[in-house]
Amino acid sequence: MHHMNMTHFLILEIIVAALAVAALVLYPAAMYASGKEHQKWKWSRYILFAAGVILSAAALTGPLARLSHMDFTVHMLGHLLLGMLGPLLILHGKPMTLLMRTLKVANARKLSKILNLKYVQFISNPIVASILNIGGLFLIYKTGLFEIMHSSVLLFALIHLHVFLAGYLFTMSIIYIDIVTHRYTFLYRAAVLIAALGFHKILSKMIYASPPAGIAREDGEAGAMLMYYGGDIVDLALIIILCWQWYKAAGREHTRSLKFS
Repeated sequence: MHHMNMTHFLILEIIVAALAVAALVLYPAAMYASGKEHQKWKWSRYILFAAGVILSAAALTGPLARLSHMDFTVHMLGHLLLGMLGPLLILHGKPMTLLMRTLKVANARKLSKILNLKYVQFISNPIVASILNIGGLFLIYKTGLFEIMHSSVLLFALIHLHVFLAGYLFTMSIIYIDIVTHRYTFLYRAAVLIAALGFHKILSKMIYASPPAGIAREDGEAGAMLMYYGGDIVDLALIIILCWQWYKAAGREHTRSLKFS
């Protein structure tokens, strides 16, 4: 964990910070543009989006990112921010819905065609999304990839990009808050969520029993415990949101059945 070229890492930090600032600026600009033709966009969504962007960026910039190269527990905190909490908050900002509202009709239709591609539908299937998310974590922590990525900034960046995108894809495949191209039943998504949570806990226990190469046992155990219990907080949020959506959908269905009975 100590052999990365820190000059190269500084360049990565600058790139991540620039992308985060761009997102924080472009979002309210899109709010202003869409507000000219549509109902005003809620500022509360921007607050959630901004919080998600800032927390995700914090995992790869500043003191938290630099400490993560020396402290596995801090690294695991970054994993929770980048792959779980950050995506959940960003999703609540409904960035894709805002983008569709902002684009001209012709461009919005082109984006809609892309979102309806079979490939996009395939990777947004909850099972596929969970494999990309949890399976990727198994590869990182149980194959030696964790040690290798700390010797290459490019590999480090690609792996963390995957962690963020896979976490976001998994979250949006389970709870329908933003635009989705293909909807799956609540029962199906609940079953996938339960299985994914189980594998996440299994991985944290495996890390506790056998930390990645180069990690001291005490540091590995502390990081694994943070992964286990810290992940529970975000997992609980996912469960509550999914159950609440399920409850509301059942209520609407009941009301419709009474109306036409």
